[in-house]
Amino acid sequence: MNIIFEVIDKTGRKLRMTNWNWEHIIRRHPEISSEKEKIIETLENPDKIIGSLKDDKVRFYYKYYKHRPSKNKFMMVLGRYLNGEGFIISAHFLSRIR
Repeated sequence: MNIIFEVIDKTGRKLRMTNWNWEHIIRRHPEISSEKEKIIETLENPDKIIGSLKDDKVRFYYKYYKHRPSKNKFMMVLGRYLNGEGFIISAHFLSRIR
């Protein structure tokens, strides 16, 4: 697996985006294909980070982008930490924080 990018999140933990994860994300959310910079920005400087109620290794990162043309203005990036390694599971825009 090739790494597309690595980023240190706001809490100081490293997450990576692999080719496999990227292809999976843009297959389900094609609008994200041109938004790598917003994914990185959301991880580095989120408006909110929420832990998962079901899995303590999962974090939801949210950032508001008010100038987006659609009603979906919150970028959500889902990251998971396993054995000290962080990786991005999903990323897409939402109309509100869930």
